Amino acid sequence: MKNKWKIGFLVLLGINLLFAIIIYSLITKSYEDVEQKFAKRQAGEHVSFHVKSNKDDLNKLINHYLEEEAADSPIHYRVLLADEVELYGKIPVFSEELNMKLTFEPKALKNGDLVLRQKSMSLGDMPLPISYILRFISDNYKLPNGVIIRPKDELIYINMQQLKLKSDLKIKADRFDLKNDNIAFTILVPVK
Repeated sequence: MKNKWKIGFLVLLGINLLFAIIIYSLITKSYEDVEQKFAKRQAGEHVSFHVKSNKDDLNKLINHYLEEEAADSPIHYRVLLADEVELYGKIPVFSEELNMKLTFEPKALKNGDLVLRQKSMSLGDMPLPISYILRFISDNYKLPNGVIIRPKDELIYINMQQLKLKSDLKIKADRFDLKNDNIAFTILVPVK
């Protein structure tokens, strides 16, 4: 009878050890899988957030940004988002300053950049070629990094990721439909 208890004890001990080994291997395996998945997710340099906005809020943000960028420039301008992008400024001509208004049709590109295609232009009552005005703006206005004026193509190209933002944030334009007030961006926050 002693042998039956001994054999029963050893079988029960073996079952308990086998059960403990299986539980331990399941716990450590799933932990290693989680660590590997976490390491893969951490490999990127940015975390993305999708933001939907409206024209009013974006008007405030753009003009605040332009005020900071052009604080030391003698020529000031502002941007208004309505059904199209409107740029207002003054151009010195002789001893006078003429009011200028340019309107653009915006388009978000797949790479997250923004193109503003020239739509109309007015400079006081004087007609001037659009390419001339864009060249004048490019030569005389302090533009933020990433804003490229192409006078011959009659457009302004905005490389959204080159715009200098606080905390090294980057922005991509996803949608820029002003007529329907449907504006969406992806904000890339650095994690390294």
